[in-house]
Amino acid sequence: VKLPKAIRLTPDLPTEKVVAHTIRTELPGITLGHERITLEPANDWQTHFDRHGLCFVTVVERHGKSAGNVAHGLLSNFALKRGAVASSVGHDSHNIIVAGVNEADMQIALRALEEKQGGVCVVRDGKVTAMVDLPIAGLLSDKRVTEVAEEMKVLKREWEAAGCSIPYMGFNLIPLSVIPEIRITDKGLVLVPEMAIVPAFEAA
Repeated sequence: VKLPKAIRLTPDLPTEKVVAHTIRTELPGITLGHERITLEPANDWQTHFDRHGLCFVTVVERHGKSAGNVAHGLLSNFALKRGAVASSVGHDSHNIIVAGVNEADMQIALRALEEKQGGVCVVRDGKVTAMVDLPIAGLLSDKRVTEVAEEMKVLKREWEAAGCSIPYMGFNLIPLSVIPEIRITDKGLVLVPEMAIVPAFEAA
């Protein structure tokens, strides 16, 4: 995992009325809906989250090959209310995907993956509450299966406690830009049927 020292994980708050291209998650998390949501001007992101059931989603290029590409977006219906979740297994390029409701917890999740050189984690109130280390290429564990199984039990419990509406395996598919309807890669939001990149926000 090779990351720039400074990465911003949340987008600027729109100051005018915009239409957001959001990624709507549905069980089991394989296909994702493209939901356009109108955002009126607000004083903070939490207002939009509460009103529309949103949270941040960010993909970070982790291989040191693309000048630290970072793309910001919004998840709809993911149901994450606090903290952040992150994974270094974002298919198919296996970049880092982070979802969260605030910059601080998202940064903690990102740096936890950097420190362990890969993994899947849950962060709440500034603390890593679950972590499965994947130090081999950011994809595989070097521990015995019994140890990994115990880590996975904790991860599953904390993932569900965070409120996430799809399992972590479905979360890893959010950047996979060959499955409809909309995805996010380190290059930005991708409308899969059109194979076109769209901005996160457009003028309403």
